[in-house]
Amino acid sequence: MNRDALPPLHLLLALAVVAVWGVNFVVIKFALTELPPLTLAALRFTFALVPAAFGLKRPDVPWRNLVAYGLLIGVGQFGLLFIAMRGMISPGLASLVAQMQVFFTIGIALLVSGERIRGYQLAALALSAAGLAWLMLHAGADMAPLGLVLVLLSALAWAGGNVVARATPDVNVLAFVVWASLFSAPPLFALAIVFDGWPVVSHAIAHASAGAWAAVAWQTVGNTLFGYGAWAWLLARHPAATISPLSLLIPVVAMGASWLLLGEPLSDWKLAAAGLVLGGLAINIIWPRVARRTAAAAT
Repeated sequence: MNRDALPPLHLLLALAVVAVWGVNFVVIKFALTELPPLTLAALRFTFALVPAAFGLKRPDVPWRNLVAYGLLIGVGQFGLLFIAMRGMISPGLASLVAQMQVFFTIGIALLVSGERIRGYQLAALALSAAGLAWLMLHAGADMAPLGLVLVLLSALAWAGGNVVARATPDVNVLAFVVWASLFSAPPLFALAIVFDGWPVVSHAIAHASAGAWAAVAWQTVGNTLFGYGAWAWLLARHPAATISPLSLLIPVVAMGASWLLLGEPLSDWKLAAAGLVLGGLAINIIWPRVARRTAAAAT
């Protein structure tokens, strides 16, 4: 069997995950109209933990790994992302900038391992960096400079979480994410109370509409439990080089959904920036695979 070829049902499952993760940026925008950013993030990880933790055995990993992952992903990635998306960056652009986590992950891994960066990685980074520079030149109603900085810091935290997760191989990814939520929700609630105040937090939760709770459910069930669970299931059955390139579709779905549902304009400069960023990501993900096949064909 050719492990590079995805059976139709597996491909549909991967595309379903991509669709859920892409549309999630629009869902976040809707939820933030009623719930403060840190409160929304806290609720997401609270419901990811309970009751899922009672049905999933704690993974056999050190507690420090769960603590680090929970803080980096919960507080760092989603806390900062949600703050930025409340008026400082549009969902489509947020989904695009967040993909810089790929380069941050590589950079952290190289620092830890002491390896040297490769030529194709430099070329890919330069192309995506040009896309970010183009975004900064056109910063306006769709993106404030602070919004860009916050999403880049969110991507850096995401990268740190990736490195922590990769340090614990052969672990049930879904169980790891669920149990790490134990160290995401409490600090997020604490920060929400410190920065927003308990009256604001309690009033938002008590008066949230059914639509806001549906958005929280999407975050928890769709984005976390289904998304991470299905993606881990696919990675266990297919090479990462087959599955990972599909993640390039996430910003495409997010920008399309934001245009369709929120009226976010798809201007020429935005499409050009997306092309540069995604082009760099594509080179980084696909180039090693092409190089291996070329080398194999030459021998």
